[in-house]
Amino acid sequence: MNPLKWWQTAVFYQIYPRSFADGNGDGIGDFKGIIEKLDYLADLGVDALWLSPHFPSPNWDCGYDISDYCNVAPEYGTLDDFKLFLDESHKRNIRVILDLVLNHTSDEHEWFVESKSSRDNPKADWYVWLDSPRFEGEGSGVRVPPNNWQSCFDGDAWTYAPERDQYYYHYFMKQQPDLNWHNPKVKEAMWDAIRFWLDLGVDGYRLDALGTIYEDPKLTPHNVPMNLAELRRFSDLAKTPKELKLKDKYWHDMFKNQWAQGGLHELMKELRAILDQYDGDRMLVGEDDNIDYMGNGEDELHLVFNFPLMQTERITPAHIRKNQTERLKQLESLHLGNKWPCNTLGNHDCSRIHTRYGDKLHDAELARLHAALALTMKGTPFLYNGEEIGMTDYLLTDISQVKDTMGSWYYHTIVTEMGVHPEEAMIRTAEMTRDKNRTPMQWSRNSNAGFSAEGVTTWLPVNPNYKDGINVKDQLQSSYSLLNYYKHLLTVRKNSPALVHGEYIPVHNAAKDYFAFLRVTEEQKVLVILNFSNERLEFDFSRVKEIKSHTLQPLFSSADHSKKEQNLKTLATNPFEVFIAEVTSVHA
Repeated sequence: MNPLKWWQTAVFYQIYPRSFADGNGDGIGDFKGIIEKLDYLADLGVDALWLSPHFPSPNWDCGYDISDYCNVAPEYGTLDDFKLFLDESHKRNIRVILDLVLNHTSDEHEWFVESKSSRDNPKADWYVWLDSPRFEGEGSGVRVPPNNWQSCFDGDAWTYAPERDQYYYHYFMKQQPDLNWHNPKVKEAMWDAIRFWLDLGVDGYRLDALGTIYEDPKLTPHNVPMNLAELRRFSDLAKTPKELKLKDKYWHDMFKNQWAQGGLHELMKELRAILDQYDGDRMLVGEDDNIDYMGNGEDELHLVFNFPLMQTERITPAHIRKNQTERLKQLESLHLGNKWPCNTLGNHDCSRIHTRYGDKLHDAELARLHAALALTMKGTPFLYNGEEIGMTDYLLTDISQVKDTMGSWYYHTIVTEMGVHPEEAMIRTAEMTRDKNRTPMQWSRNSNAGFSAEGVTTWLPVNPNYKDGINVKDQLQSSYSLLNYYKHLLTVRKNSPALVHGEYIPVHNAAKDYFAFLRVTEEQKVLVILNFSNERLEFDFSRVKEIKSHTLQPLFSSADHSKKEQNLKTLATNPFEVFIAEVTSVHA
């Protein structure tokens, strides 16, 4: 077996910089704050950081609308602050990958300002521009966009620019115009920006919205009988199986001609070739679940996310088992040099794990099960800041609090165009906006949860449950806290070769209440049992051929399981217990 690369053995931790730690007291997270928390991250046991965008931006999409690819947003600090952060991370053996937005820039980026200024500008073809094909109504003078494509954030995907008497395309909001990747000069400029950070020593990139880079060149219209706002409203109200199925079909059909078009593999090969010029095994992980983007294992992305694992209302043993069977089979079928999975259950774009997969009765127990799942499955795990203390979604109550432009657009659209009552509109908006899972990190029970000093207004409201023990300081002082549970679990993972790089072998495949599997290397076998039921369960693993006639030495238990050697035939777990044991002692 080839030696594993650092990104195969690492546990990644996503930092949303605006919400992680406020070091200068302005209510916004920054590099000073992150640097002050690096010892916390090292002590937690993570090996690599994924840093959400830190670049200059007008923040129409919280930093994913970049106005300068080679600098640092002033609210986060300076380029020297970033260099210090990178250096201090590396001193602690923590790698750093950046968020790379390839699809679009901000409309305030100098490239777009020039491109929009005239059709004769040298950068005129750096974005996707088209003439209006016709006017609406004879002699009306009202222009009609090139087709009926929708932005996934805020309505029409085409915005008219009078400076050029043309429309520009944007898959996201109108402040995020799409780059024209068919133009070699665009590629050259973006590759230069990528090299800028690699030269500084960053360890790789997470590629944002990978599938949106190219569009259907025929501009084939979608055939969904509604616009984006109407589809969101339909999705809000869908309840029956027929409506839910139709909702999913409409979402697919509305954007199928704007996503995953030809040319992406060739582009990823060019990007991979750039990273391969650098030492240190720089890596790429794509915000996509299509393993085709891993190419032959050596020429495109190193990792793509196992998003299908997340795409369920409840995580059950049956769902996990099906996901792992299908996902690992897909990887094997590609005959890759690198067949490495990548698992996560949460990020900045979706509800927090504690909220999303809880049942409102056993949320705390389920959070521990889900953490163990992410950290024991085969592949590289990604954690999202705050999940290690059980942070939950925080639903905003007033539209003035909403910072996610997608949310405020939806609120005003359904109120003004559909007549939805503002009270209901706010409830729907709070549920769909990404602000709910981006609130400031909760460090202590001090004012503002220790994120900012007392009296400072934070950029998003702090979830008040920080006063109820959902904060770092309180949990560090409790040996039974979720935070210490994560630390213990990360230590067990790091010290168990089988959990880091062992093969996955499911056992007891018919079980409905628990998920059990082996992780196996030449030197170690580990049995993992995740009891998803509210009952004590008894097991007999003595007939499992891979471990028959062995015993078990407990490595980890979420329920104070005995550390004494366990018998495969008479094993039991408590309700919602996570039990991990090394398979030992072959009997004569």
